[in-house]
Amino acid sequence: MRNNLKIERATKNITQENLANSVSVSRQTINAIETGKYVPSTILALKIARYFGKTVEEIFILDQNDG
Repeated sequence: MRNNLKIERATKNITQENLANSVSVSRQTINAIETGKYVPSTILALKIARYFGKTVEEIFILDQNDG
């Protein structure tokens, strides 16, 4: 699964730490999501999308190889 999380953060000038605090996870979790090492739970994906005022599909992109 790919994502636009880093782009969304940069557009709004938000640090990984700020986003992490807002969605109740660690900065390391946000970093792992951005680098594709961790796929967020549905609830976390929804929290992140809501934080940016976007849909989950606008931030997270399901690849053909993803199941």
